Amino acid sequence: MPASTLNADLHCHSIFSDGVLTPSQLAERAKKYGVDVWALTDHDEISGIATARAAALDCDLRFIPGVEISVTWASKTIHIVGLNVDETNVTLIDGLAKTRSGRERRAQDMSDDLAKRAGISGAYQGALKYVGNPDLISRSHFARHLVEIGACTSVSDAFKHYLSDGKPGFVPHRWATLSEAVSWIKGAGGLAVIAHPGRYDLTPIAFDSLFQEFRSYGGMAIETITGSHSPDQYDEYAKVANYYGFFASRGSDFHSPDDDGIDIGLLPALPASSKPIWGHWFDT
Repeated sequence: MPASTLNADLHCHSIFSDGVLTPSQLAERAKKYGVDVWALTDHDEISGIATARAAALDCDLRFIPGVEISVTWASKTIHIVGLNVDETNVTLIDGLAKTRSGRERRAQDMSDDLAKRAGISGAYQGALKYVGNPDLISRSHFARHLVEIGACTSVSDAFKHYLSDGKPGFVPHRWATLSEAVSWIKGAGGLAVIAHPGRYDLTPIAFDSLFQEFRSYGGMAIETITGSHSPDQYDEYAKVANYYGFFASRGSDFHSPDDDGIDIGLLPALPASSKPIWGHWFDT
């Protein structure tokens, strides 16, 4: 089987960040839905990789250790996926710990803002039920709480009305820099990928600056086929990848079976013109 036809899902989340399934459950689900190559990419966290690797081995599933790093660029939050990283790399471990710091204070501020501007009280404790560890609390945990209490109909609805820029409950946070994130990934032997570029509210000039800067630091790929893109964006970002000389990555960005996104392994294939990033590791 040529690399371009592998069913690769290189973006999903477990209970170690803001997903609801364990790494073992994710591996089993990936195998069930026909995934050939699977990566666990928890937000700013690599603690689940060892379990994921063992579970993938049990499922006879090819595994890529990964991470998704939160970055502040041009006052926007951008996500950079690192693939095939060494999770024992000290610089990566320390960098992620630094990036995670401040999440609890931000979450408290989000809760206060929801109470003040939207009349929704107790959101911090409600969100904390979904994560347990305040160091890993994120907007997704708040979104699940808002759905649970009936304030929103879905996770995406919660982001749209409460948790995006300018809405009640949105509090900006200073994450890692783009150069830091790419450096940590490269230093850990991995390849850096811009996650779901279609999600970012950037002008064409800003996008060009992002792609050029990312490439100058040694960034290698962008996600083109992803659960966070609409179908009309698949070809758009495949062309972007080719224009800038990037490899193409593919991932569901799966968090929960109950979310309104695409399930693991059920994305369409990359366009024939794309250069799949997993070709670095698998030919057949």
